[in-house]
Amino acid sequence: MSYPLCRLCGAELTHTFVDLGMSPPCESYLAADQLDQGETFYPLHVRVCPECLLVQLPSYIPAEDIFSDYAYFSSYSDSWVKHAADFVERAIAKRGLTKDAFVVEVASNDGYLLQHTVARGIRSLGIEPAANVAAAAVAKGIDTEVMFLGEETGTKIAETYGSADLVVANNVFAHVPDIVDFAKGLRALVADDGVVSIEIPHLLRLIEGNEFDTIYHEHYSYLSLLTTQRVLAAAGLTVVDVDELASHGGSLRTWSVPTERVAAGAEAPSANVARVLAEEARAGLHSLAGHAGFSRSVEQVRNALVDFLIQCDREGSLVAAYGAPGKGNTLLNYCGIRSDLLLFTVDRNPLKHEKFLPGTHIPIHDESALAAARPDYVLILPWNLRQEISAQLSYVHDWGGRLVVALPHLEILEGAHR
Repeated sequence: MSYPLCRLCGAELTHTFVDLGMSPPCESYLAADQLDQGETFYPLHVRVCPECLLVQLPSYIPAEDIFSDYAYFSSYSDSWVKHAADFVERAIAKRGLTKDAFVVEVASNDGYLLQHTVARGIRSLGIEPAANVAAAAVAKGIDTEVMFLGEETGTKIAETYGSADLVVANNVFAHVPDIVDFAKGLRALVADDGVVSIEIPHLLRLIEGNEFDTIYHEHYSYLSLLTTQRVLAAAGLTVVDVDELASHGGSLRTWSVPTERVAAGAEAPSANVARVLAEEARAGLHSLAGHAGFSRSVEQVRNALVDFLIQCDREGSLVAAYGAPGKGNTLLNYCGIRSDLLLFTVDRNPLKHEKFLPGTHIPIHDESALAAARPDYVLILPWNLRQEISAQLSYVHDWGGRLVVALPHLEILEGAHR
């Protein structure tokens, strides 16, 4: 049997982290006239490298097929826009950025973050591979280059615009199949005295929270601080600080500088780096054996959700969902849930309205469909935004409806009538 090779060190990927079976691309929403056509399902078989410990999904689907035209717009999440605004405040204070600075964001989406730097008069540039999403940023007055980042394109950007004082890469590091070339692109973009800030879902929190629904084909890597360090080191970058964040079920924000600055004594890793590494080591993530056992936890989440929906069906209780995120499609396809158990879902993104979820063919409506149907339960698929969404859906309690999340375990949320 031949095995895929590790995208970082080239070793054979002989060890399974978790196997979620087969699923279609999570952002491949269907129009009504596509429902009778075939869909392509790809493996969601995640492996862990026995040599460098990078947890990864082989690139079953090229990134160009996923990200060149994209259905996700960051600005539809109020909490994510605020998260970006808070980050800009922290970055300006941490690195002493002035109006003379130059900020580049990779995977800048619809300008959700750079709108805050532009508002401060800081020269800013977005790099975004999805032309349809980049157009929304340009409409906001944010300069945006439509391209994928790699060492070659990063070098060209730096030659054209100059080197950046701050390079931001939020929740994109895991989305690139050639992660080393991407990291080299980051190094090409940043000035020798600049900093690279990366946000990644933390593998440790994924395991602790049973967050298997964050596994889908556009997430090629699942990163610890240790493996993040190893990837960045291959590109000439050294992590000098790290923040732990609550976003996406638990994330890391790393701050990295060119390695030669650390070698020259101009910068040194903070105590935060050693602390997070020690926590990962205690959890077993610095050994191959420490990655075992996740599959059983995933199965328990699946069983609890399916049992709940079947019981609702037996009792005649109606269940709908809120949100049409990629993570929801992983959850529903892995659990084998269809519209007989989950009537429909609603979403704030109008581009998804009256389309259907991939694989499950559950219809997506405008949020007004909830008040019209008055379901007994509403399953919140983007559980990482449960607080924000629970507030938005407080009116569901007016007819006696209740809100539910499936992760990290099945929970019926408490709520009062408005």
